[in-house]
Amino acid sequence: MDKFDVAIIGAGPGGSALAYALKAQNLKVAVIEENLWGGTCPNRGCDPKKVLLAAVEARRHSAYLVGKGLQSAPNIDWPALIKFEKTFTDPVSDGTKAGLKKAGITVIDGSVKFVDNHTVLADQTKVIADKFVVATGARPGLLDIDGKKHFRTSTDFLKMTNMPHSVSFVGGGYIAFEFAAMAITAGAEVHIIHHNDRPLKAFAKADVNQLVSQLEEQGVRFHFGVDISRIEKNADGYELVSAQGFSLQTDKVFCTAGRVPNDDTLDLDKVGVEFSKRGIKVDDHLQTTAKNIFAIGDVVDKSQPKLTPVSGFEAQYLAESFAGETKAIQYPAIPTVVYGTPRLAKVGVGAEEAQTQKNNYAVQNFDLTGWFTYHRLNEPLAHATVITSKKTGAVVGASLMSGEADDLINYFAMAINRQLTPENLKQTIFAYPTAASDLTYLM
Repeated sequence: MDKFDVAIIGAGPGGSALAYALKAQNLKVAVIEENLWGGTCPNRGCDPKKVLLAAVEARRHSAYLVGKGLQSAPNIDWPALIKFEKTFTDPVSDGTKAGLKKAGITVIDGSVKFVDNHTVLADQTKVIADKFVVATGARPGLLDIDGKKHFRTSTDFLKMTNMPHSVSFVGGGYIAFEFAAMAITAGAEVHIIHHNDRPLKAFAKADVNQLVSQLEEQGVRFHFGVDISRIEKNADGYELVSAQGFSLQTDKVFCTAGRVPNDDTLDLDKVGVEFSKRGIKVDDHLQTTAKNIFAIGDVVDKSQPKLTPVSGFEAQYLAESFAGETKAIQYPAIPTVVYGTPRLAKVGVGAEEAQTQKNNYAVQNFDLTGWFTYHRLNEPLAHATVITSKKTGAVVGASLMSGEADDLINYFAMAINRQLTPENLKQTIFAYPTAASDLTYLM
């Protein structure tokens, strides 16, 4: 059996990027994958979601302009949309694996278990390496309730060939809001059930309340403060029941109560790698409690958002670290987006945090609904909150809500990471009229 310099467990965006970077350093690299090559994002996550959103957004924006130049909004042909989505997802796994092989990287299929610090078994294949990197990602979590076998997950939603008459999402996170926006636009009756009154807790409550209101106007029904205790299958579909007397009949029920790290089948305890319910514990060099084993991506227990570009950033850092770089990883400000209708995005210091430190931060709120960028699209709501440092004048945080928030938030991320002030920004001339050209009025 060959011995590798580095063996990477998981062929998602982070693991694959790291493999290519290490191969470029002339290291002998192996990648091991037990499921779909390419990982969650391109196979059953952010990429197929965005494909579906293209049609959903086209209908939504058309609906805004009915009576203002358009006579009607098109209907969603869900089966055709899923068929189109598959043209993106079907080639991913084979293409990812073939690309790695072509680059001279050893690819191995199998479910991994550690034997010792330098040896794993991928099914029956023994893999020996000086270093291991765990990049196994995460999977949808299922609430432990009676009838949990009836739950469907995000994976099921993204390959659902027909849109049911009614769908319900248990858990009020990113995925629930995004899928609810898709399903309601595709004509379904949609319910979101959340155990308390604070969904999307990573975002400011005022922003979340506005997003909830917008989705309610579109027809989404929210049920807050409801703990589902069991799911019962019946002739008409499924009944969701709580101990407090809540009952809801639905055709399909999806668990959207978060994701869990894929670290529970690796036998990490055999090699002294510590992990929690949130994932594998690493230090500021992405090293685990076993000195030759590292971890990146969604499997890591960290405060940073578990997003595909963060995995890629960590892969780049680890490649540089293995090449001799000794500095600790330093994360930039990371933008996050809820792809609802409208979209909700944030980066940097949040408004609620800034309000508790009024001596340090200035908070400005902007109703953008009447601004040309949004008024020309007849968007019903556009809003921005911008936080600046009172000491330097530089922008340190932003929260945006509009149909263009996912693009505009990236400009704020660049401004924060480069510590730009309004005076700096005035040295840039943006194309007009665009969302970017509004920046000079927002900072």
